[in-house]
This record gives sequence, C-alpha cells and structure tokens, in this order.
Amino acid sequence: MDILLSGISKTFDDNKIKRVIFNDMTACFSSGRFFVIMGKSGVGKSSLLNLISGIDVPDKGSIRVDGTCVSDMNDTQRTLFRRRHIGFIYQFFNLIPVLTVLENVTLICELDGMPKKTCLDRAASLLKKVELFDRRNDYPDRLSGGEQQRVAIVRSLVNDPQIILADEPTGNLDAETGQVILELISDLVKNSGKTLVMATHSPEAVSYADQVFSVLGRTLVPQYNELIHP
Repeated sequence: MDILLSGISKTFDDNKIKRVIFNDMTACFSSGRFFVIMGKSGVGKSSLLNLISGIDVPDKGSIRVDGTCVSDMNDTQRTLFRRRHIGFIYQFFNLIPVLTVLENVTLICELDGMPKKTCLDRAASLLKKVELFDRRNDYPDRLSGGEQQRVAIVRSLVNDPQIILADEPTGNLDAETGQVILELISDLVKNSGKTLVMATHSPEAVSYADQVFSVLGRTLVPQYNELIHP
C-alpha cells in the first residue's frame, strides 16, 4: 500500500504553549519498501507513525493510503482501518504474561473473527520463519529479550497487514540482538511486498533501508535513497 502525506501540519499543547511538530510536510512511502525515520527524541517520529495509522489526525493536510483519505475518517473508521491494514512493532514487547507464545500471536486475529484454524496455520508458519515454533507453548518470561521481540514481530504480521509501523523496535535490545531483529524485519517485510516505516535512533537500520528520512525543521528531509544499495 502506498502512503501519501500532503501538506501535513500538526501542533500539540505543551503546558498551554502551542508546539509545532510538523508544518506543511509532504512525503510518500511506496509499497514494498523499507523506510527509516531518524531524528532526536521529541522531534515527532512517533507522532508521524500515529498520524499514518490514524491514531492521531493532522490539523491541516491529508493522509491517503492507496487513495483512501484516512485523515477524513471518523474514529470508528480509523480503528477498523488500523485493524485491517496496519501491524505495529514497539520498543516494548507488550506480550501478555499469562498467555503462551502461540496464544499471544493468535489472540488478535481470533478477536477479529478469523477462523481458528487459519489463525493457527498463519502463526505456525511465521513462528517457523523466526525459529520459535518449538517455543510456541512457552510463556514470555521464559524467553530472552530478542525472542520476545521476535514473537512481537510475528504478532504484528499474523493478520497479514500491508503496512508495518515500527517504533524503536531495537531500543531495548543489545547491539547484536538488535542487528538480528533488523535483518529479520527487513527479510519478512521485503519478501512479502509490505510497506515498512520505522522510527529509530539506530544508525545500523540505515543499511537495511530503501529510503532514510530525518525529521528536521518540522518536516521530513530525505537523507539516503535506493542508491545506498548496490
């Protein structure tokens, strides 16, 4: 799915002071590509992901996904849109401790009404890809941080969303494990034609990206493009 942001402006009230996050920002994220958003803490990286997903809406401008104007939807419509089309990967794994790996992965698609067999088949296939199928009956506290993040990635993909939004997915991991997670995300997304937008401080993510943007001057500034790949 292609994502088009046109003339986006967004402000927040910060102790009764208007804080401008974005001003007349325009950007395009095309299908089947890996985009990295860099920038200091507080510049608006997470806010950008919230705008793309419809968790938040711009003060001005429009956000279109494959031609559908998400920013014009009401709250209920945006919620349904997220559930059907967007998967999230966070810095914190947010696994439910009383559920097994398999139960954590299948919970969302079961709540969405997907047949149980379909849920289980998809979960099994993805867990095999991330080499965690043999841990499917373990609880999260039996897993390492890297293993928990792999479960969180599988959970984000089990509904087969066309857009993946990742917010600091390696932020709680050591450098070596973070590298493994970046490789995994890149392979899973690129081999499926999904659109991935990742907000991160990690310079290591740049080598996996098709396009890198920095949040500067209340807009997105391209830093690298496909020429970084031979």
